[in-house]
Amino acid sequence: MILGKHEKNDKMVQIDLDLDCSNCGKNVPGGIKVSEKYYATESFEKELISFQENYLCGICRDKKRTKN
Repeated sequence: MILGKHEKNDKMVQIDLDLDCSNCGKNVPGGIKVSEKYYATESFEKELISFQENYLCGICRDKKRTKN
């Protein structure tokens, strides 16, 4: 998954995260990519925290999708 805005020629940074589903608590290994410029900003930190707090595993995401 890619977070933030980036341009075509920006260098990307790979970050490995240990994510937990915010619904069922299942641990999901994963990683994100972010541009080097955006990586050092305060808005990246806020977006990362929000992403981790609202992350749904594939099963919970599909249940939510089919529920609507």
